[in-house]
Amino acid sequence: MSKGFADTFADPSVIKAKDGYWYAYGTSDPLTEVEDDYHLLPTARSRDLVHWKYTGDVFDESNQPEWMDEPEIWAPDIRYLDGTYYLYYVVTETTVTDEGFDNAIGVTTAPTPTGPWTDSGAPLVGPRRGESGDPGDFLWTFDPSELTTLGGTRYLYYGSYYGGVFVTRLSRDGLRTMGEPTMVGIDNRFEGAYVVRRGAHYYMFASSADCCAGPTTGYSVFVGRSKSPRGPFLDREGRSMSESRAGGTIVISPNGNRWVGTGHNSVVTDMAGQDWLAYHAIDRHDPYLDPPELDGVNLVGVNERPMLFDRLDWNDGWPIVRGGKWASAKKVRAPVGRFAIGGGFGSDDGLGANWRSTGGDWNLRTSRQNGAYVSTAKDSCNRPTYLLSRAEWTGDRRAEADLRLRDNGRGAVGLVVAYESSRRNIVAWLDARDRALVTEVVRRNGSGVDVKDLPGNFRFDEWHTVAVELRGNRIHTEVTDARLHDPIASGAFRVPRNTASGGSVGVVAARCGRVDADNVGEARLYRPHAATESLPRTGSRLGAFRDEFNDDDLDGAWSWVRPAQGEESGGAFTWPTQDADLFKDDNSASVLLRDAPGGNYTVETELGIDLGVDTDRSFQQAGLIVYSGDNRYAKLVHVAVFNTRQTEYAKEMPFAGGIAYGGMIVGPPDDHMWLRIVHRRDRKHNEHEYRALTSRDGEHWIRGGVWTMSGRVTPRIGLVSMGGAGATAEFDYFRVTRP
Repeated sequence: MSKGFADTFADPSVIKAKDGYWYAYGTSDPLTEVEDDYHLLPTARSRDLVHWKYTGDVFDESNQPEWMDEPEIWAPDIRYLDGTYYLYYVVTETTVTDEGFDNAIGVTTAPTPTGPWTDSGAPLVGPRRGESGDPGDFLWTFDPSELTTLGGTRYLYYGSYYGGVFVTRLSRDGLRTMGEPTMVGIDNRFEGAYVVRRGAHYYMFASSADCCAGPTTGYSVFVGRSKSPRGPFLDREGRSMSESRAGGTIVISPNGNRWVGTGHNSVVTDMAGQDWLAYHAIDRHDPYLDPPELDGVNLVGVNERPMLFDRLDWNDGWPIVRGGKWASAKKVRAPVGRFAIGGGFGSDDGLGANWRSTGGDWNLRTSRQNGAYVSTAKDSCNRPTYLLSRAEWTGDRRAEADLRLRDNGRGAVGLVVAYESSRRNIVAWLDARDRALVTEVVRRNGSGVDVKDLPGNFRFDEWHTVAVELRGNRIHTEVTDARLHDPIASGAFRVPRNTASGGSVGVVAARCGRVDADNVGEARLYRPHAATESLPRTGSRLGAFRDEFNDDDLDGAWSWVRPAQGEESGGAFTWPTQDADLFKDDNSASVLLRDAPGGNYTVETELGIDLGVDTDRSFQQAGLIVYSGDNRYAKLVHVAVFNTRQTEYAKEMPFAGGIAYGGMIVGPPDDHMWLRIVHRRDRKHNEHEYRALTSRDGEHWIRGGVWTMSGRVTPRIGLVSMGGAGATAEFDYFRVTRP
């Protein structure tokens, strides 16, 4: 999506502004491969969610935060609250202390999505010292994201690997934190939290693994849900995202095509009601803005992370990108970025042939924030005053409008849907008298009303978005600040069939209210995608490639790289973790290998290893490996990473004269686990594809990401047990099957 204006646009945050455009904000980086300057939170604009243009930076020397020491600003989060645009961000080095990397979160505000931006003047969340208290030891105060709950309470999520992810309450004006924060994502596992509400739950999206490991970046997005914005957030298996063996259901992970590092997301709802994941990723064939430099064996350079959009499905109450296909590499159906009927009221639309009024007149007005919008010409006291589209829609639809009452405590303004006459229509009202979102279904033989209370501090005199979805005889309504999946009030109910078969879309004023309206229209409601990618089939076992470890010695098909380890006894192969490793230039660990069969296959093992919980036992690990050399392999292991336990699916490969290493995470681990790697030969691209799967019972499997290797190599398959002495791995079997 950012291809038209930027080679890299990381950590994207997207909003549909009150001027009718979509805006995206990204982390500070050079935008293209031909420039060296860092843009301080670059901004782009789009009419249709597909074609974007760079519109400038949030900060420059004239308005950058005075408390910023080094000009690096990361991870913007855009919001619209009570008539003002808020942008939360990270400063990596501040003037709060005289120490390095004392990162903190700030906020800047503006009347329009392009400024002028006025910084708050001090950190919202200041530098937080680590437990050691040593100079320069600061917890990572990264990745802010605001949430407004049902009832209007505001929260801020922030944090990263070093220290964990927290949520704290914000003041009503969004400029101060209140009370004590709560940890919702364990340290050393999650960052980039982004929370939305859907139905009865709050869903916390969070990214895991290294964001920036070039062609081996395994960065991925996970999710958990809770009925409270303070968590705990549990995954689909009921595991918490704040415990040592952290849960997290995969939303997107690298799938074997060109894109790796698929992470740090926001969520966008298009005009048809379809959700989209906005995220960044890395092209594994072109992973850096410029050729990376080599520091020993480590590659150093700016990772090229363009902004991408992909469809976000909700299957059985859980979000997943493209039904589990994950990132798209070919053309797919684009978001619906514009209304099919209606729109804004600029020079292209106005109030000419597209609209008709009844019960009173509407006038065009202009403002810096909105551009052109419409207002009632006089108080609507005698009867409702409608502005309706001349075009009509038949069938399922999603309608919305930006609405406000100029007299905060007086009158009512509504979004009208399926208007056939004053005796047959549906209206979602912002009703100042009842302080409620009132949905009224009007029929010739009567009417029905659904009332959802609005907070006592709801500002009727500021712009809010009211949306109505009609699917068959089901209606869903909501009011938000800016359609960012954080409804202040919402309702859902059923009506008799054919109540809303056709009609116009528009707005209505009543009860002496002086009202404004903008961005009024509707589009065909999206069709849900219910299909989810199935698990790879295992098929029949290949006897020549299996070992049940029932003899006293390994069979003759096995061989060792470096000295032999472990022993076969009691129906298992027992192998204490070595104080050795396979990591870049440290290639001291032993590897137990055998040839892989030709064609497609699945290799599986049952692993028992007690790594405990919470304590630091880095980096004891054991599991499967696909091996084509000490610096060209993929491994699927249960590993201790500081205080956490993870199932890491890592890849190492030579690249640009150095060595690239990165990992992705699959399902939550346990003392006893089942691990699978599924091999498929991609002959079109002459590659081996290896997909990881994990299970905690041998029956229910979690489908993980894909690493690739060149088809010119012939990898072997086997086992590893390494990363530090102190644990013992027991492999109950090693099996290979055909699909």
